[in-house]
Amino acid sequence: MVAERAGVTEEWILRKTGIRERRYAAESEATSDLAVEAARAALDAAGITADELAWVVVATSTPDHPQPATACLVQDRIGAGRAAAFDINSVCSGFVFALVTAARLLADPDGAVRGYGLVIGADVYSRIVDRADRRTAVLFGDGAGAVVLGPVPEGAGLLGSHLASHGDRRELIHVEAGGSRLPASEKTVALGQHHFRMDGRAVRDFVAAELPSSVGALLASSGLRPEQVDHFVPHQANGVLLADILPTVGLTRARTHLYVAEHGNTSAGSIPLALDTACRSGAFADGDLLVLSGFGGGMSIGSVALRWGSGAARTSGKDAAA
Repeated sequence: MVAERAGVTEEWILRKTGIRERRYAAESEATSDLAVEAARAALDAAGITADELAWVVVATSTPDHPQPATACLVQDRIGAGRAAAFDINSVCSGFVFALVTAARLLADPDGAVRGYGLVIGADVYSRIVDRADRRTAVLFGDGAGAVVLGPVPEGAGLLGSHLASHGDRRELIHVEAGGSRLPASEKTVALGQHHFRMDGRAVRDFVAAELPSSVGALLASSGLRPEQVDHFVPHQANGVLLADILPTVGLTRARTHLYVAEHGNTSAGSIPLALDTACRSGAFADGDLLVLSGFGGGMSIGSVALRWGSGAARTSGKDAAA
């Protein structure tokens, strides 16, 4: 049905994107519903309760409403009454930006981590893509993933980060209407200005230039060498794009985790979903060094280095229902 609506064939989608399937939220579900499921599963995996959380941060570019923040809806429904909650919109880079933000909020001036934070990446792009636009409709699915941050053994956890934004290229990915610049109206709806739009070729050029640069800057600032990286978990944007660009990143020893064929591009949900899938498969061992990289609208890009260890990370992922 996805191929038919977009005016292409399944073979065309696979050849252009490497995506075989994707999942969509039910009509009754919104971003917060997927986020709540991922949050509860992550809390269970971490062995803590919601009232132990100090922060709830939701990365999303498809919030339930313009306001309040989707994080506040999640906070209420999971019972995190002691937590402050807010959203971050860095589009497909959102999870990495949220992860770094939460980690810094939890750290004391001396660097010690106090308390727990919940970071969720969640998006329901099926509500904003134009199903007839083959440049976008074939890529996106709906999904959410979550991690719990907290105290970890010495030498484990987040080791460093690199975040960057390039606002001069903001038009490469955008939703034109629905905000204060161009409020919703019959005209904007009729013109399809509430749909997600992307210049795919220009986005590819951006990723090709900025992804290796971001990973390189992360490693340099963290005192790490490329050959030390055991696992690379990039934003699951497009399987063909990633296959073309990954050799230039320089992480030749690392195992790259790609699940875009099964999930599609779930925007801010893609990295935590990939983390959860890899974790459940037993891919990570204590002491492994992971690099996570997100890239997307803004244009924005971010990378983090993470030392895996017992208790160092608790993840959970949730695809939308088929």
